[in-house]
Amino acid sequence: MPDYLDDLRLAHVLADAADAATMDRFKALDLKVETKPDMTPVSEADKAAEELIRGHLGRARPRDAILGEEYGVEGTGPRRWVIDPIDGTKNYVRGVPVWATLISLMEAGEGGFQPVVGVVSAPALGRRWWAAKGNGAFSGRSLTKASRLQVSRVSTLSDASFAYSSLSGWEEHGRLDGFLDLTREVWRTRAYGDFWPYMMVAEGAVDMCAEPELSLWDMAATAIVVTEAGGTFTGLDARPGPHSGNAAASNGLLHDELLGYLNQRY
Repeated sequence: MPDYLDDLRLAHVLADAADAATMDRFKALDLKVETKPDMTPVSEADKAAEELIRGHLGRARPRDAILGEEYGVEGTGPRRWVIDPIDGTKNYVRGVPVWATLISLMEAGEGGFQPVVGVVSAPALGRRWWAAKGNGAFSGRSLTKASRLQVSRVSTLSDASFAYSSLSGWEEHGRLDGFLDLTREVWRTRAYGDFWPYMMVAEGAVDMCAEPELSLWDMAATAIVVTEAGGTFTGLDARPGPHSGNAAASNGLLHDELLGYLNQRY
């Protein structure tokens, strides 16, 4: 099996470049923010970071395709880089430090494209997480200064910590009743939002998390970090990987119960 370590090293280089660009404009008083057709915000920093990553990839991996949130798909082939230049733009534009650049490499395989490399870099938090298929998941300041990630061993809901982004999405998708029933059963709930709950599942700090609506670029990098840390990442339909338009992640031991509640009365 390929080790993907050269691709992982490249992903770190891409993340370093993106971090420098996004931190340079974070909390800038003259930051330009527009509203996209889907009514979500996009800043000049989102666009600049994606352009920067695409430029690096064009030189380092000219044969690979690229899918990014701001500029769509470019190229074809069995390897595709998936980019979310700033996951958590609403936080970014308000000065909240919980946002990250998500970079993943996906390869064509059974069941479609699957993530084989993922880097999640949150420079305002001073944190970075990464994984490569078959090589485990790690967190640290660099490839050489890192700690291996491992999901928790919590096996009962009454002892579990459950994280989510907001209540409104669950209500909009007709899943609020099951969601609320789950929150009544667990030990603790927190709305950390965006990429962060998935990284805490991988670290073992949170036991499960879920979101009712996501895009591929929101999930590709986080999915492989969770699974390489020993966890389970599926859609709410139980399909493995980042392909269902929504996500549920857990330490694996609680996954069936998590999905059971979120699909209850749906």
